[in-house]
Amino acid sequence: MKAINNKVIGSKGIEVPYTVVLTEDYTKKLAIFLPGAGYTTKSPLFHFAEEIFLNENYDVLRVNYQYTDKAYDGFTMNELDEAILHDVRLVISEALKGRNYQEFYLVGKSLGTIAMGAEMKRPEFSEAKAVWVTPLLNREEVLNTMVNSRNPALCFIGDKDRYYSPGAFELLKTNPNLEATLLPDINHRLDCETDPLKSIDALKQIIAGIKKF
Repeated sequence: MKAINNKVIGSKGIEVPYTVVLTEDYTKKLAIFLPGAGYTTKSPLFHFAEEIFLNENYDVLRVNYQYTDKAYDGFTMNELDEAILHDVRLVISEALKGRNYQEFYLVGKSLGTIAMGAEMKRPEFSEAKAVWVTPLLNREEVLNTMVNSRNPALCFIGDKDRYYSPGAFELLKTNPNLEATLLPDINHRLDCETDPLKSIDALKQIIAGIKKF
């Protein structure tokens, strides 16, 4: 296993770092991680998911954007939206160069689901599997992609998540290609504020779902 760190020049000339973790054997399988703003690819969800994918001979692409950095303080919300769409597309395009990947997983959390909704439209990802974790269901483009996508997909969101809504969740269940799981007492950080063991159980449920998927 070898980790290669690299970067692209993203929106307004700001560097966007990324890491490609290569398995020991040449593979045609790639898992792409699109984290949240503060919930990075080093967080438990992505750490354990990465172990699963590497064990299944997938390369892993960690997109390590840093939109909480001071460099982005002057960005409006619209500019941040444009930045993540532009930057993620650039990183993924770089990671795909010179490779013949044929099987894909996309795993997105929170902010990452904005980019994930756009990237799912790539021709390369027409048969990719998608894992939506705490998706921004208040965003029309995210919800529409999840409801209408033909890609096999999982969704995990807590009923204490500020982006959860019963109506949006019912819409998700109309998509036969998507298996939506509601996590009781879990917030947007994947925590149960009153019981840390429930937080661990929720994480275990998500990781088990990814492994089975």
